[in-house]
Amino acid sequence: MTLPSLAELDIAERRVLIRVDFDVPLSKDGSVMNDRKILNALPTIRYAMAQNARIIIASSLGSANGRYNKKYSLEPIGGILSEKLNTEIFFPDNCVGEAVKKIGADMQPGQIMLLENLEFHRGELENSPEFAKRLAECADVYVNEAFSLSDRKHASINSIFEYFENICLGFQFSKEIESLDRIKEPEHPFAAIFGGSDVSEKLDLMEGVLEKLDTVMLGGVIANTFLLALGGETGKSKIDETALFRINRFISSAETRNIRLVLPQDLVAVEGDLNNYSSSFIISGGRIPENIQIVDIGPAAQSDFEDKLSQAKTVLWAGPMGICENAEFRKGTESLVRALERSETFNVIVGQDTVEAAMELCQREGKSFLSHSGRCSIKYITGDNLPALHAMEEKNR
Repeated sequence: MTLPSLAELDIAERRVLIRVDFDVPLSKDGSVMNDRKILNALPTIRYAMAQNARIIIASSLGSANGRYNKKYSLEPIGGILSEKLNTEIFFPDNCVGEAVKKIGADMQPGQIMLLENLEFHRGELENSPEFAKRLAECADVYVNEAFSLSDRKHASINSIFEYFENICLGFQFSKEIESLDRIKEPEHPFAAIFGGSDVSEKLDLMEGVLEKLDTVMLGGVIANTFLLALGGETGKSKIDETALFRINRFISSAETRNIRLVLPQDLVAVEGDLNNYSSSFIISGGRIPENIQIVDIGPAAQSDFEDKLSQAKTVLWAGPMGICENAEFRKGTESLVRALERSETFNVIVGQDTVEAAMELCQREGKSFLSHSGRCSIKYITGDNLPALHAMEEKNR
Protein backbone atom coordinates (compact mmCIF):
# COMPACT_ATOMS: atom_id res chain seq x y z
CA MET A 1 0.00 0.00 0.00
CA THR A 2 1.10 3.57 -0.68
CA LEU A 3 -0.92 5.28 2.05
CA PRO A 4 1.09 7.36 4.51
CA SER A 5 1.52 6.51 8.15
CA LEU A 6 0.27 8.89 10.82
CA ALA A 7 3.87 9.90 11.53
CA GLU A 8 4.16 11.37 8.01
CA LEU A 9 1.43 13.99 8.57
CA ASP A 10 1.51 17.24 10.50
CA ILE A 11 -1.38 16.85 12.95
CA ALA A 12 -0.48 19.50 15.52
CA GLU A 13 -3.63 21.18 16.85
CA ARG A 14 -5.73 19.52 14.14
CA ARG A 15 -8.85 17.46 14.81
CA VAL A 16 -7.88 13.86 14.16
CA LEU A 17 -10.51 11.12 13.79
CA ILE A 18 -9.01 7.73 14.69
CA ARG A 19 -11.19 4.79 13.58
CA VAL A 20 -10.38 1.85 15.83
CA ASP A 21 -11.81 -1.62 16.42
CA PHE A 22 -12.81 -1.67 20.09
CA ASP A 23 -15.35 -4.47 19.62
CA VAL A 24 -14.21 -6.24 22.78
CA PRO A 25 -15.97 -8.95 24.80
CA LEU A 26 -18.03 -7.69 27.73
CA SER A 27 -19.15 -9.51 30.86
CA LYS A 28 -22.77 -9.53 32.01
CA ASP A 29 -22.11 -6.49 34.21
CA GLY A 30 -20.68 -4.58 31.23
CA SER A 31 -16.99 -4.73 32.15
CA VAL A 32 -14.35 -5.41 29.49
CA MET A 33 -13.09 -9.01 29.60
CA ASN A 34 -10.20 -8.67 27.13
CA ASP A 35 -8.63 -5.28 26.42
CA ARG A 36 -6.06 -6.40 23.81
CA LYS A 37 -7.69 -4.44 20.97
CA ILE A 38 -7.62 -1.31 23.11
CA LEU A 39 -3.97 -1.80 24.03
CA ASN A 40 -3.00 -2.27 20.38
CA ALA A 41 -4.39 1.17 19.51
CA LEU A 42 -2.70 3.04 22.36
CA PRO A 43 0.60 3.82 20.55
CA THR A 44 -1.33 5.65 17.82
CA ILE A 45 -3.44 7.55 20.35
CA ARG A 46 -0.44 8.45 22.50
CA TYR A 47 1.45 9.70 19.45
CA ALA A 48 -1.46 11.95 18.50
CA MET A 49 -1.57 13.27 22.07
CA ALA A 50 2.16 13.99 22.00
CA GLN A 51 1.71 15.86 18.72
CA ASN A 52 -0.94 18.08 20.35
CA ALA A 53 -3.72 16.86 18.11
CA ARG A 54 -7.36 17.11 19.12
CA ILE A 55 -8.31 13.43 19.12
CA ILE A 56 -11.68 11.89 18.25
CA ILE A 57 -11.93 8.11 18.60
CA ALA A 58 -14.64 6.18 16.75
CA SER A 59 -15.61 2.51 17.07
CA SER A 60 -18.48 0.07 17.08
CA LEU A 61 -19.23 -2.58 19.70
CA GLY A 62 -21.46 -5.63 19.61
CA SER A 63 -24.49 -6.03 17.36
CA ALA A 64 -26.55 -2.89 17.81
CA ASN A 65 -28.10 -3.24 14.33
CA GLY A 66 -28.71 0.46 13.84
CA ARG A 67 -30.54 1.13 17.12
CA TYR A 68 -29.49 2.46 20.51
CA ASN A 69 -28.84 -0.31 23.02
CA LYS A 70 -27.24 0.59 26.36
CA LYS A 71 -25.74 -2.91 26.47
CA TYR A 72 -23.43 -1.89 23.61
CA SER A 73 -22.50 1.57 24.83
CA LEU A 74 -18.79 2.45 24.61
CA GLU A 75 -18.87 3.99 28.09
CA PRO A 76 -16.80 1.12 29.64
CA ILE A 77 -14.19 1.64 26.92
CA GLY A 78 -13.94 5.30 27.92
CA GLY A 79 -13.10 4.26 31.46
CA ILE A 80 -10.25 2.03 30.30
CA LEU A 81 -8.88 4.71 27.97
CA SER A 82 -8.96 7.28 30.77
CA GLU A 83 -7.04 4.92 33.05
CA LYS A 84 -4.46 3.82 30.45
CA LEU A 85 -3.85 7.31 29.09
CA ASN A 86 -4.16 9.10 32.44
CA THR A 87 -6.44 11.74 30.99
CA GLU A 88 -10.06 12.82 30.89
CA ILE A 89 -12.11 11.33 28.05
CA PHE A 90 -15.01 13.38 26.70
CA PHE A 91 -17.92 11.05 25.96
CA PRO A 92 -20.99 12.47 24.18
CA ASP A 93 -24.16 10.39 23.94
CA ASN A 94 -23.93 10.20 20.14
CA CYS A 95 -21.32 9.90 17.40
CA VAL A 96 -22.71 12.68 15.17
CA GLY A 97 -24.60 15.92 15.68
CA GLU A 98 -24.22 19.34 17.22
CA ALA A 99 -22.97 18.16 20.62
CA VAL A 100 -20.15 16.19 18.97
CA LYS A 101 -19.18 19.13 16.76
CA LYS A 102 -19.17 21.51 19.74
CA ILE A 103 -16.95 19.27 21.86
CA GLY A 104 -14.62 18.81 18.89
CA ALA A 105 -14.39 22.58 18.41
CA ASP A 106 -13.87 23.32 22.13
CA MET A 107 -11.27 20.61 22.86
CA GLN A 108 -7.75 21.72 23.61
CA PRO A 109 -4.69 20.17 21.90
CA GLY A 110 -3.95 16.74 23.37
CA GLN A 111 -7.50 16.16 24.60
CA ILE A 112 -9.62 13.16 23.60
CA MET A 113 -13.27 12.56 22.72
CA LEU A 114 -14.63 9.03 22.43
CA LEU A 115 -17.73 8.88 20.24
CA GLU A 116 -20.68 6.67 21.13
CA ASN A 117 -21.16 3.39 19.23
CA LEU A 118 -21.21 4.01 15.46
CA GLU A 119 -23.60 1.12 14.89
CA PHE A 120 -26.36 2.83 16.84
CA HIS A 121 -26.94 4.43 13.42
CA ARG A 122 -28.16 2.33 10.49
CA GLY A 123 -26.24 4.66 8.17
CA GLU A 124 -22.99 3.17 9.45
CA LEU A 125 -24.04 -0.35 8.52
CA GLU A 126 -25.46 0.72 5.16
CA ASN A 127 -22.32 2.67 4.15
CA SER A 128 -24.46 5.78 3.87
CA PRO A 129 -22.64 8.79 2.36
CA GLU A 130 -24.94 11.08 4.33
CA PHE A 131 -23.97 9.48 7.64
CA ALA A 132 -20.30 9.44 6.61
CA LYS A 133 -20.45 13.17 5.87
CA ARG A 134 -21.98 13.93 9.28
CA LEU A 135 -19.29 11.83 10.99
CA ALA A 136 -16.51 13.55 9.03
CA GLU A 137 -17.71 17.02 10.13
CA CYS A 138 -16.00 16.61 13.50
CA ALA A 139 -12.44 16.21 12.15
CA ASP A 140 -9.77 17.40 9.71
CA VAL A 141 -7.61 14.25 9.43
CA TYR A 142 -8.69 10.59 9.22
CA VAL A 143 -6.58 7.77 10.71
CA ASN A 144 -7.50 4.15 10.02
CA GLU A 145 -6.46 1.93 12.92
CA ALA A 146 -9.01 -0.82 12.22
CA PHE A 147 -7.35 -3.30 9.86
CA SER A 148 -9.47 -6.08 11.39
CA LEU A 149 -12.58 -4.47 9.84
CA SER A 150 -11.18 -4.08 6.34
CA ASP A 151 -13.53 -6.70 4.91
CA ARG A 152 -16.60 -4.61 5.83
CA LYS A 153 -18.27 -1.93 3.76
CA HIS A 154 -19.35 0.44 6.51
CA ALA A 155 -19.57 4.21 6.32
CA SER A 156 -16.77 4.94 8.81
CA ILE A 157 -14.26 2.80 6.88
CA ASN A 158 -15.47 3.33 3.33
CA SER A 159 -17.61 6.22 2.09
CA ILE A 160 -16.16 8.56 4.72
CA PHE A 161 -12.88 8.87 2.79
CA GLU A 162 -14.54 11.18 0.26
CA TYR A 163 -14.88 13.84 2.95
CA PHE A 164 -11.21 14.02 3.98
CA GLU A 165 -8.23 15.47 2.19
CA ASN A 166 -5.82 13.74 4.57
CA ILE A 167 -6.20 10.03 5.34
CA CYS A 168 -3.48 7.84 6.79
CA LEU A 169 -2.79 4.59 8.63
CA GLY A 170 -2.33 4.09 12.36
CA PHE A 171 0.83 2.41 13.62
CA GLN A 172 -0.75 -1.02 14.25
CA PHE A 173 -2.44 -0.97 10.84
CA SER A 174 0.86 -0.12 9.15
CA LYS A 175 2.69 -2.83 11.08
CA GLU A 176 0.05 -5.38 10.08
CA ILE A 177 0.40 -4.55 6.39
CA GLU A 178 4.20 -4.56 6.51
CA SER A 179 4.27 -7.95 8.25
CA LEU A 180 1.70 -9.58 5.99
CA ASP A 181 3.51 -8.26 2.92
CA ARG A 182 6.53 -10.27 4.06
CA ILE A 183 4.33 -13.37 3.88
CA LYS A 184 3.03 -12.46 0.44
CA GLU A 185 6.63 -12.09 -0.75
CA PRO A 186 8.51 -14.39 1.64
CA GLU A 187 12.19 -14.95 2.06
CA HIS A 188 12.89 -18.65 1.44
CA PRO A 189 12.81 -21.29 2.78
CA PHE A 190 9.18 -20.52 3.61
CA ALA A 191 7.43 -22.86 6.06
CA ALA A 192 3.81 -22.80 7.14
CA ILE A 193 1.99 -24.46 10.04
CA PHE A 194 -1.74 -25.05 9.77
CA GLY A 195 -3.94 -26.37 12.57
CA GLY A 196 -7.18 -25.71 14.38
CA SER A 197 -10.69 -26.88 13.62
CA ASP A 198 -11.77 -24.62 10.73
CA VAL A 199 -10.52 -26.70 7.81
CA SER A 200 -12.18 -24.65 5.08
CA GLU A 201 -10.63 -21.38 6.25
CA LYS A 202 -7.17 -22.94 6.51
CA LEU A 203 -7.49 -24.42 3.02
CA ASP A 204 -8.29 -20.96 1.68
CA LEU A 205 -5.02 -19.76 3.16
CA MET A 206 -3.05 -22.82 2.06
CA GLU A 207 -4.25 -22.48 -1.51
CA GLY A 208 -3.52 -18.75 -1.42
CA VAL A 209 0.16 -19.26 -0.53
CA LEU A 210 0.65 -22.53 -2.42
CA GLU A 211 2.98 -21.09 -5.06
CA LYS A 212 5.32 -19.70 -2.39
CA LEU A 213 5.53 -22.64 0.03
CA ASP A 214 8.52 -24.89 0.67
CA THR A 215 7.26 -26.84 3.70
CA VAL A 216 3.80 -27.39 5.22
CA MET A 217 3.30 -28.80 8.74
CA LEU A 218 -0.14 -29.89 9.90
CA GLY A 219 -1.89 -30.39 13.22
CA GLY A 220 -5.42 -30.31 14.59
CA VAL A 221 -8.53 -31.24 12.60
CA ILE A 222 -6.90 -30.34 9.30
CA ALA A 223 -4.12 -32.88 9.98
CA ASN A 224 -6.74 -35.52 10.79
CA THR A 225 -8.54 -34.81 7.52
CA PHE A 226 -5.29 -34.94 5.52
CA LEU A 227 -4.51 -38.27 7.20
CA LEU A 228 -7.89 -39.62 6.07
CA ALA A 229 -7.33 -38.34 2.53
CA LEU A 230 -3.98 -40.14 2.42
CA GLY A 231 -5.61 -43.45 3.33
CA GLY A 232 -5.05 -43.39 7.09
CA GLU A 233 -7.52 -44.15 9.85
CA THR A 234 -8.59 -41.42 12.26
CA GLY A 235 -10.67 -43.29 14.87
CA LYS A 236 -13.08 -40.97 16.70
CA SER A 237 -11.05 -37.87 15.84
CA LYS A 238 -12.85 -34.89 14.38
CA ILE A 239 -12.51 -34.58 10.60
CA ASP A 240 -14.12 -32.52 7.82
CA GLU A 241 -15.25 -34.86 5.06
CA THR A 242 -16.55 -31.95 2.97
CA ALA A 243 -12.94 -30.79 2.53
CA LEU A 244 -11.57 -34.07 1.14
CA PHE A 245 -11.79 -33.04 -2.53
CA ARG A 246 -9.88 -29.81 -1.91
CA ILE A 247 -7.33 -31.62 0.25
CA ASN A 248 -6.65 -34.23 -2.44
CA ARG A 249 -6.21 -31.43 -4.96
CA PHE A 250 -3.80 -29.64 -2.61
CA ILE A 251 -1.78 -32.83 -2.06
CA SER A 252 -1.45 -33.28 -5.81
CA SER A 253 -0.42 -29.64 -6.29
CA ALA A 254 2.13 -29.88 -3.46
CA GLU A 255 3.70 -32.98 -4.99
CA THR A 256 3.97 -31.26 -8.38
CA ARG A 257 5.74 -28.30 -6.78
CA ASN A 258 8.03 -30.39 -4.52
CA ILE A 259 6.48 -28.92 -1.37
CA ARG A 260 7.22 -30.98 1.75
CA LEU A 261 3.97 -32.01 3.41
CA VAL A 262 4.61 -32.98 7.03
CA LEU A 263 2.10 -34.82 9.21
CA PRO A 264 2.76 -35.51 12.92
CA GLN A 265 5.00 -38.52 13.60
CA ASP A 266 3.17 -39.16 16.85
CA LEU A 267 0.05 -37.87 18.55
CA VAL A 268 -1.50 -37.34 21.94
CA ALA A 269 -4.76 -39.28 22.17
CA VAL A 270 -7.53 -40.25 24.55
CA GLU A 271 -9.84 -43.22 24.59
CA GLY A 272 -13.55 -42.54 24.47
CA ASP A 273 -15.18 -39.19 25.07
CA LEU A 274 -13.31 -35.97 25.93
CA ASN A 275 -15.65 -35.44 28.86
CA ASN A 276 -14.98 -38.91 30.23
CA TYR A 277 -11.45 -40.24 29.79
CA SER A 278 -8.99 -41.58 32.33
CA SER A 279 -5.72 -40.24 30.90
CA SER A 280 -4.07 -39.25 27.63
CA PHE A 281 -1.33 -41.27 25.94
CA ILE A 282 1.06 -41.14 22.98
CA ILE A 283 0.24 -43.01 19.79
CA SER A 284 2.06 -43.17 16.46
CA GLY A 285 0.50 -41.38 13.50
CA GLY A 286 -1.06 -43.23 10.57
CA ARG A 287 -3.71 -45.60 11.84
CA ILE A 288 -5.78 -44.50 14.81
CA PRO A 289 -7.88 -47.24 16.48
CA GLU A 290 -11.65 -46.94 16.32
CA ASN A 291 -12.30 -45.68 19.87
CA ILE A 292 -9.35 -43.27 19.99
CA GLN A 293 -9.47 -39.50 19.57
CA ILE A 294 -6.48 -37.30 18.63
CA VAL A 295 -6.11 -34.24 20.90
CA ASP A 296 -2.60 -32.87 20.20
CA ILE A 297 0.67 -33.57 18.44
CA GLY A 298 3.15 -35.76 20.33
CA PRO A 299 6.75 -35.12 21.50
CA ALA A 300 8.38 -36.63 18.39
CA ALA A 301 6.19 -34.46 16.15
CA GLN A 302 7.06 -31.41 18.25
CA SER A 303 10.76 -32.09 17.80
CA ASP A 304 10.35 -32.71 14.07
CA PHE A 305 8.35 -29.51 13.56
CA GLU A 306 10.83 -27.49 15.63
CA ASP A 307 13.70 -28.79 13.49
CA LYS A 308 11.96 -27.79 10.28
CA LEU A 309 11.11 -24.36 11.69
CA SER A 310 14.78 -23.80 12.50
CA GLN A 311 15.62 -24.25 8.81
CA ALA A 312 13.11 -21.64 7.60
CA LYS A 313 13.67 -17.94 6.95
CA THR A 314 9.93 -17.11 6.98
CA VAL A 315 7.10 -18.85 8.87
CA LEU A 316 3.33 -18.46 8.71
CA TRP A 317 1.32 -20.12 11.47
CA ALA A 318 -2.48 -20.39 11.49
CA GLY A 319 -4.24 -22.58 14.03
CA PRO A 320 -3.24 -24.53 17.17
CA MET A 321 -1.87 -28.08 17.17
CA GLY A 322 -4.28 -29.43 19.76
CA ILE A 323 -7.47 -28.72 21.68
CA CYS A 324 -6.24 -25.59 23.45
CA GLU A 325 -9.34 -25.23 25.60
CA ASN A 326 -7.83 -28.04 27.68
CA ALA A 327 -4.46 -27.07 29.19
CA GLU A 328 -3.30 -30.70 28.94
CA PHE A 329 -3.60 -30.54 25.15
CA ARG A 330 -1.77 -27.24 24.58
CA LYS A 331 1.74 -28.66 24.80
CA GLY A 332 2.20 -29.04 21.05
CA THR A 333 1.16 -25.46 20.44
CA GLU A 334 3.29 -24.20 23.31
CA SER A 335 6.38 -26.05 22.07
CA LEU A 336 6.16 -24.35 18.68
CA VAL A 337 5.65 -20.91 20.26
CA ARG A 338 8.84 -21.42 22.28
CA ALA A 339 10.71 -22.68 19.23
CA LEU A 340 9.80 -19.56 17.27
CA GLU A 341 10.70 -17.33 20.19
CA ARG A 342 14.17 -18.92 20.36
CA SER A 343 14.77 -18.57 16.64
CA GLU A 344 15.66 -15.58 14.50
CA THR A 345 13.08 -16.60 11.89
CA PHE A 346 10.58 -13.94 10.87
CA ASN A 347 7.11 -15.32 11.57
CA VAL A 348 3.50 -14.23 11.47
CA ILE A 349 0.93 -15.91 13.71
CA VAL A 350 -2.77 -15.57 12.89
CA GLY A 351 -5.91 -16.95 14.54
CA GLN A 352 -7.29 -16.16 17.98
CA ASP A 353 -6.32 -19.39 19.79
CA THR A 354 -2.78 -19.45 18.40
CA VAL A 355 -2.22 -15.75 19.05
CA GLU A 356 -3.47 -16.04 22.64
CA ALA A 357 -1.13 -18.96 23.31
CA ALA A 358 1.77 -16.99 21.83
CA MET A 359 0.92 -13.90 23.90
CA GLU A 360 1.03 -15.93 27.11
CA LEU A 361 4.43 -17.43 26.31
CA CYS A 362 6.36 -14.83 24.33
CA GLN A 363 8.70 -12.91 26.60
CA ARG A 364 10.13 -10.54 24.04
CA GLU A 365 9.35 -8.55 20.95
CA GLY A 366 11.33 -9.48 17.89
CA LYS A 367 10.77 -11.67 14.90
CA SER A 368 7.18 -12.66 15.74
CA PHE A 369 4.19 -10.65 14.59
CA LEU A 370 0.93 -11.62 16.28
CA SER A 371 -2.01 -10.67 14.09
CA HIS A 372 -5.31 -10.05 15.89
CA SER A 373 -7.15 -9.47 12.62
CA GLY A 374 -8.24 -13.04 11.88
CA ARG A 375 -10.17 -13.29 8.66
CA CYS A 376 -8.82 -9.98 7.32
CA SER A 377 -5.23 -11.18 7.66
CA ILE A 378 -6.08 -14.31 5.72
CA LYS A 379 -7.93 -12.37 3.04
CA TYR A 380 -5.07 -9.92 2.67
CA ILE A 381 -2.49 -12.70 2.29
CA THR A 382 -4.59 -14.54 -0.28
CA GLY A 383 -5.41 -11.41 -2.26
CA ASP A 384 -9.15 -11.40 -1.58
CA ASN A 385 -11.04 -8.13 -1.83
CA LEU A 386 -10.98 -5.95 1.28
CA PRO A 387 -13.43 -3.10 0.61
CA ALA A 388 -11.98 -0.65 3.16
CA LEU A 389 -8.45 -1.03 1.78
CA HIS A 390 -9.72 -0.68 -1.79
CA ALA A 391 -11.61 2.51 -0.89
CA MET A 392 -8.54 4.02 0.78
CA GLU A 393 -6.34 3.19 -2.19
CA GLU A 394 -8.85 4.69 -4.61
CA LYS A 395 -8.98 7.88 -2.56
CA ASN A 396 -5.17 8.07 -2.60
CA ARG A 397 -4.80 7.72 -6.39
